[in-house]
Amino acid sequence: MFRLPQTFEEQYVCYSMSYMPGKTREAADKGGKIIMPPSALEKLSKLNIQYPMLFEITNGKSSRTSHAGVLEFVSPQEGVIYLPHWLMQNMLLEQGGIVTVRSASLPVAEFAKFEPQSTDFLDISNPRAVLEASLRSFACLTEGDVIAINYNDKIYEIRVLEVKPKHPSKAVTIIECNLHLDFAPPVGYVEPDYKAQAAAAATAAVEAQQAEETPQVEVAASAAEQAFSGAGYRLDGKSPKTEIKPLIERTDDPRRAAAAAAAARYQPGKLSFSRPRKAAPAKKTEASATASASASA
Repeated sequence: MFRLPQTFEEQYVCYSMSYMPGKTREAADKGGKIIMPPSALEKLSKLNIQYPMLFEITNGKSSRTSHAGVLEFVSPQEGVIYLPHWLMQNMLLEQGGIVTVRSASLPVAEFAKFEPQSTDFLDISNPRAVLEASLRSFACLTEGDVIAINYNDKIYEIRVLEVKPKHPSKAVTIIECNLHLDFAPPVGYVEPDYKAQAAAAATAAVEAQQAEETPQVEVAASAAEQAFSGAGYRLDGKSPKTEIKPLIERTDDPRRAAAAAAAARYQPGKLSFSRPRKAAPAKKTEASATASASASA
């Protein structure tokens, strides 16, 4: 005879996993499953509930609702359940708060979109693989929850933005499913202005090219520039009778002038060699030749 599914509903006092007596359960605090008392398993076994066991957890004071699976039925205190710390924060629960736990039936997840709560999440080389590995310890996802994943001894908080297929509970189960993941930009992330960066790079390239093509013209020394300029003094303190002129008085250096002229004639891409030309000897005129012949005679 076919039996309709029955609903399990109980109220419990809740604490974080770290408050559970006995050995430390750090792995349990990083997942999305709760620990319930053995009496809950006894009641569930008498009901025709669907498997896997999923539960809707509600905080009546804050009207917050989330969903979770069950890890074990080993709570040492009757009427007490233990929740992951991130789930306590999502539901605005304090230690010893009262919650209502109700059995739930959720659709199998097909798609989920996440929003990292910090740009530090971008430092992970392969965030998709890290998230997929962390979700193995979760049983379900609820829109609006901020789940916590641990990677390299650092906690990353990620908000569940959207799940599919749509359901009135806004939740899905991720047990034995083919889940497609998508990411929204992290909170505080600013998209770089690629157009401005490209324009700045193009301007810098043009300026560098112009600097290479522009010849470095050496300015000729001024005629008034003098080397070793100064005045002479006598050892006896008397003023010199004649004015002492500098040993070297510089004027326009013909070599500098020639170098400046060559730089001015420089053309990019053209290689030229310029050498000083000697003046051709003057041709003897007919009169000078006659005069020289007469003198020899």
